[in-house]
Amino acid sequence: MELYFELKTLQLKETFSIAYGNYDKREALLVELSYLNFKGYGECVPIDYHQINLKSFIRKLKEIQPLLQKQSIIHPTEFFAILSELHLHPFLMSALDCAYWDLFGKLENISFTELNDIPAESLVESSVTISIAAIEDQISKIKKSSWNRFKVKCKGLNQDHIGQLLRLNRHIALDSNASFTDQDCLWLQENEMISRFSYLEQPRPIGNYKILSKESFTNWMADEDCQNLNSLEKLLPYYKSVNIKLMKCGGLTPALEMIRKAKELGYKVMIGCMTESSIGISAGCVLAGLSDFADLDGAHLISNDYASGNFVENGKIILSGKPGLGIVLK
Repeated sequence: MELYFELKTLQLKETFSIAYGNYDKREALLVELSYLNFKGYGECVPIDYHQINLKSFIRKLKEIQPLLQKQSIIHPTEFFAILSELHLHPFLMSALDCAYWDLFGKLENISFTELNDIPAESLVESSVTISIAAIEDQISKIKKSSWNRFKVKCKGLNQDHIGQLLRLNRHIALDSNASFTDQDCLWLQENEMISRFSYLEQPRPIGNYKILSKESFTNWMADEDCQNLNSLEKLLPYYKSVNIKLMKCGGLTPALEMIRKAKELGYKVMIGCMTESSIGISAGCVLAGLSDFADLDGAHLISNDYASGNFVENGKIILSGKPGLGIVLK
């Protein structure tokens, strides 16, 4: 098996503004695993608040390259067990795990959803992100959009803006990226009208969730608080929903286990994404059949997508049905 990797730059269609900062581009690390004439692809991106350094990932890939290139083709869960012994960052592990699932499916001539008995019909729709802006501009974007579901970014709580968004009578979620105060959270979860939002994501900084109550009117959703399987039980009294992102948890293999456990515990599950190309989005899309919510608009936000595969069109998740993850470089 051969390993190839390359840095890419993802150009955003417009400045993306969230509580953590403003972005016009994202770097991405493309990972390719190949065997015979088949190639599988994975990807990870640097996120400031996760302290990701792609150059350190490249050094790690060079270090483990001889080991991976000696590796014979085995089942992806066995391959993941090998990766787990290499002390890799979850973001890098995700890129390798997804690339291997893509390669393995192509070698076996079967799609990921078929390999894992995942429903591929009647999939939940994805939201599209409305970045931080004046409320008038956010509302204008929602009204003009052909998508049906929206995740509105905010920095802090403005109660008047809450009312304006609810009056639109659309499928809207809020994502404060940890910018709400304890007082904001108390106000939100004590107001019945807030139940009309699809969910409210990551209201407080990591670890500051004990002001939240899952028994309130608010569908609190954990993002940064929910990093891996071990997060689920301790968050149970506070959150009704969890956002499972492949890069956070280490790839498709652990995501399948997280979804199973989250469902057992009674959570609603969202498959989320970062700003990614169709490589990352193709991997997320294959889990939509197990999800209650989806936020897979990452490739929609960039202007220079360098791959194709599974995709999202106006919110509708479309699976190619091709072997593996169906990823092809343009």
